[in-house]
Amino acid sequence: MKKLILTVLFSIFYSSACSSEVVYLEEKAKEYIAEGTKLKTLGSGFKWTEGPLWVPQMQALLFSDIPNNAIFQFSKNGGIKPYLAPSGATQLAAGDSMQGSNGLLIHPGGSLLLLQQGDRRVATMTTEITSPTTSFDTLASHYNEMRLNSPNDGVFDSLSNLYFTDPPYGMNGSMDDPNKALPFQGVFKLTPKGELILIDSSLSFPNGIALSPDENTLYVAVSDPKAAIWYAYDRHPDKGEWRRRVFYDATSYVGKEDYQGYPDGMVVHSSGVIFASGPGGIWLFSNKGAPLAKIFTGKLTANCTLSADESTLFITAHDTLMSLQLKTN
Repeated sequence: MKKLILTVLFSIFYSSACSSEVVYLEEKAKEYIAEGTKLKTLGSGFKWTEGPLWVPQMQALLFSDIPNNAIFQFSKNGGIKPYLAPSGATQLAAGDSMQGSNGLLIHPGGSLLLLQQGDRRVATMTTEITSPTTSFDTLASHYNEMRLNSPNDGVFDSLSNLYFTDPPYGMNGSMDDPNKALPFQGVFKLTPKGELILIDSSLSFPNGIALSPDENTLYVAVSDPKAAIWYAYDRHPDKGEWRRRVFYDATSYVGKEDYQGYPDGMVVHSSGVIFASGPGGIWLFSNKGAPLAKIFTGKLTANCTLSADESTLFITAHDTLMSLQLKTN
């Protein structure tokens, strides 16, 4: 693994502008993306980048390279360097895949939380996020005594509840893997006390997940070519239940030229607009589900996140890490 990481690094220490196109669908989009803004490629040569996470105390971005079972670190002054390996295939049972971590989050306790595809669990690093280690504590690995599929993406609310998706993408046989135990692909809530609550078991391929600033709407992307949909779940004010509705249906774009990919990871701006990876690149939505702009990356695009001051959008797209400067007030 160390030799692999060093080999990859020879091709990723550079930053350059790349061909891209920002298509403005509404004038409001220009409040966030200035005309003429270009994507920058911060690094390339990976296999499949995912899980971007801005870490304020490090002034750096962490991101997963899933097939390489590794996490890398990017900073403005330090470029890209290895952070952790192995990252998600560390304690494998028979038939488990070698897929690494996917989504990365800062746990309310300050450690790094990883959605580990190979290990099929949600775990936290046992040391501070600034001191990486391959020692982990398991937070969730089973539901009703059945192993999870391959936890994918997650988001915390202000009460330290974790919402996460559990598609089968990290399993060797995906939906048909003989070791798949759950008869569904779930959207879950993990409480601080360790209780795992099923929110929805009816989605085909739940993937990216995010929460509105007021925490009353949960967004879930479905990466299904037959139903490429972003859903919104509205919290019932009395019962605390979540009611699902279609946020935006992009199925009609599947297979069209320049629209490769499906709804995937996303991030919610403090204003409530949503940057969401999907067919063609990144979509900018209003909180009502109206497309405001499209950022065409030219690559299959997996996920995105914001810097702490929301001046930079970081994008993980296939074998690259990209960025786009945003307007700030």
